[in-house]
Amino acid sequence: MTQQLAAILPLEGLQSGGAGPLYLKLRQSLEEAILSGKLNHGDALPPERDLADYANISRVTVRKAVDDLVRDGLLVRRHGSGTFVVRPVSRVEQSLSRLTSFTEDMARRGLHARAEWLERGLFHPSPDEMMTLGLPADALVARLGRLRIADGMPLAIERASISTEFLPDPLAVTSSLYAALDKTRSRPVRAVQRISACNIKDPDASMLGVAVGAAGLSIERVSYLASGRVVEFTRSLYRGDAYDFVAELTLSES
Repeated sequence: MTQQLAAILPLEGLQSGGAGPLYLKLRQSLEEAILSGKLNHGDALPPERDLADYANISRVTVRKAVDDLVRDGLLVRRHGSGTFVVRPVSRVEQSLSRLTSFTEDMARRGLHARAEWLERGLFHPSPDEMMTLGLPADALVARLGRLRIADGMPLAIERASISTEFLPDPLAVTSSLYAALDKTRSRPVRAVQRISACNIKDPDASMLGVAVGAAGLSIERVSYLASGRVVEFTRSLYRGDAYDFVAELTLSES
């Protein structure tokens, strides 16, 4: 373990006589190891006891340095598993004036998008789904729950509800939902989105690779056909450290 730690954290930087608290020196050394690739995304951080023994500092000092990096999003604690490295995220700007799918949005940025299915099937609708989609109680609704990933980084959790009138077979959706709706001429042409700030809770935090309580964006989208019919009701949770939503405003004439 000592040899492994020496490759990650040279003692010279921690034992230098420069000014500054020990926890800050350890924090800077760990951050440098992450940014330089000595510690990679998904790697487990050595236990705090081992770090303290190796650097000859107190566990309180180690905990303070680790807490700082967790707060900055470079480390994440997973209950019962340990502390893990999180690759720094390049922020993504998404326009609020364009109605696009996640797959299309990532492709425009040259990012490889994929999804892990959390749920896909036909269900009896909830009261919210009945009211928003205009469904009777005896109808069925297609639900699609996905963890959305770009270039290996989990960015969002999407949970979409579609009337079976427009999507009779949810298994027909293999990548882009809007591409599947295109085939039944049911792709939405406009949408209303409500965006609110939130703190991400488990199990969503674990799926997104962020600390419990990390900042997130909760987005509710209701999408419409040209006829005015509601076709899509989607609730999404985005990482707050990864997304900027941008809206262009113009001066209206009074």
